[in-house]
Formats: sequence, structure tokens, C-alpha cells
Amino acid sequence: MKDFKQFDAITGVSDHHYVASNLKGKELRKDVTKRIQREWKTLEDNLPTSIFVRVYEDRIDLLRAAIIGASGTPYYNGLFFFDIFFPSDYPAQPPTVYYHSFGMRLNPNLYSNGYVCLSLLNTWSGKKKEKWSTESTIFQVLLSLQALVLNRKPYFNEPGRGSLANKSAWERTSMAYNEEIWEKNCKTMMFLLHRPPQHFQALVNEHFREQGLIIVSACMAYVGGQVKVGDPVVLGATSSSCGYKVSKKFRKSMLHLCPKLLDWFASKGASVENFKAEPLFITDATTVVKKKRQDGNGIRKAIKKLMQVFGWRKKDKGNKDDENKLKTK
Repeated sequence: MKDFKQFDAITGVSDHHYVASNLKGKELRKDVTKRIQREWKTLEDNLPTSIFVRVYEDRIDLLRAAIIGASGTPYYNGLFFFDIFFPSDYPAQPPTVYYHSFGMRLNPNLYSNGYVCLSLLNTWSGKKKEKWSTESTIFQVLLSLQALVLNRKPYFNEPGRGSLANKSAWERTSMAYNEEIWEKNCKTMMFLLHRPPQHFQALVNEHFREQGLIIVSACMAYVGGQVKVGDPVVLGATSSSCGYKVSKKFRKSMLHLCPKLLDWFASKGASVENFKAEPLFITDATTVVKKKRQDGNGIRKAIKKLMQVFGWRKKDKGNKDDENKLKTK
């Protein structure tokens, strides 16, 4: 992604969530305009490599940011887009932020309608020192979204969760929540590939072209239990052990999503051809099951391929249940 700038000022905006707002950039007071432009400079000089920003020369009151999900989280290698609007009395009032959710809730702080709940935006009742002040900046907002919201255990972002009395139960629930988040993360990837946000098409295509192999490898490792859901995956590492249990629902969703992800990544030029030798067994196997419903031998071969891909063990009760489900279909 070397050719895609971390920060850039562009012209023309049509799909920004706040483009229809009454406020126009030319109507901002000079002091507000100067303050926003100073923040542009801060962003240009200090953005981490995982955050990309576009500002609009003809609409200084608008900004769009993309954040890459960090390693070690269920947002790993996902792309998350936020549209930002600066009010006319900025920075007396915080900016308004909209999350491109595609109708899914990937975090207790990120609602399916795009609402972002964060103390720094005054959309959550946090401590006074966590609230917006005239010294706060949009740079701090972006870092907070990345570090505090898109974190390793987002289930605990909801206040009241994680009491010491039920710590083990909370951890199990958190693990299940991470499975759900990873599934939605994968779906978000496909939505973005289908319709990337304006001015970010190159970023979306190039990111998933470069990371496609790692993302699908992560899907396999998570389903096989080699790695906890959300943890990074090392390409080329082999392990037949299933140290972590995942739900049947998660396995089923990955069976459905992985072939689609492969197709999308391949369509953007991702180097997944060497990986297809194994994951495409998923597609082949499901096709065999559909075409040979009455052929018990064909179904058994399909199940065997699935078990090889995901590292499932024959003696595992959960795997037996999955095998029986496929047979009944």
C-alpha cells in the first residue's frame, strides 16, 4: 500500500454520511477553519501506519478515516471506516462520528445504525478527564477508536462485565463474542470489496490483495482450534492440535464464508492460488454434498476433506455432531 498516502486533501465528496448537512466549509468562522487545518497538519505528521485519512478542500467540515484492525484482536486485518463532521463551534463541541456498519454491530461501542459511543465524543458518560475539551483533537479520537474500541476483548467494553466473582464465565462469553465479531469482520470485508468508500477504492483493493492469504489462513486456524479467535496467524506454521474449542455455529458460518472470501480476494489479485489447494476443498466438498445427497460414499469423502482442512479429529464429539449434520443434509 506504498502508493496510498496516509493523509491527503482531496476535492469532491458524494457518499460521506454528513455530506447533506446544512453546514458548508465556507461558512465556518476563520478561527474554526484555522483550528481544523492545524489538526490536518497533526494528522499528516503523526498518523500510525494503520490509519488513513482523507480531508476535503471544498468541505473542510468533513473528514473520513479508515482504521486497520490490529493484530491480536477479532478485528485483525479488517478495514473500518468512520465519517466525521466538525460542528460550527468546534472545538467547543466535539466532532460527530459515524461508523460504516453495513447493518452489523461489531462492538458494544459501535451500533448497527452507525452511532459511535465514546466518552471522548461525549456520547458516553465517562470520567471528566475522559470527556471532550477544547484541547482534545481528532487525532485523539482516531487513536481511541483504534486502541480502546477495536481491542482484544471488546465484549468487556460494556460496563459491568467481567466481575471477578464470575471471571471464568465472562471469559467464555468473551470468547464466543470474539467468534461472532470475526464472522462480522469477514462479512464487512466482502461489503467493502463490493462497494468501497469513495476515494478509498485503492486502499481497499490493495489491502485485501496483500492480506487475503493471511485472512483466510486465520479463518482455517480459528476453526481448527490452533489459534484463539482474533489472535494473529503465522503463515507456514503447522499444527494438528486443537487446543481451543469453537462453537458449531462458528464452524458453520466459516464453511459458508471462506469460499466467498477466497473468491473476492482472488478477484482483486490476492496470491491465494497456492492456498487454494486446501481451502477449495471446502467449496468442492459442499458441492459434492449438494449433488450427491443420495450417495453416502460421496458424502463421506466430502466430510473427510472438510475434516482434513479444519484439523477436526474423528473422536471429537463436536466433530461427530457436525458430521451427522452433513449426512442428514
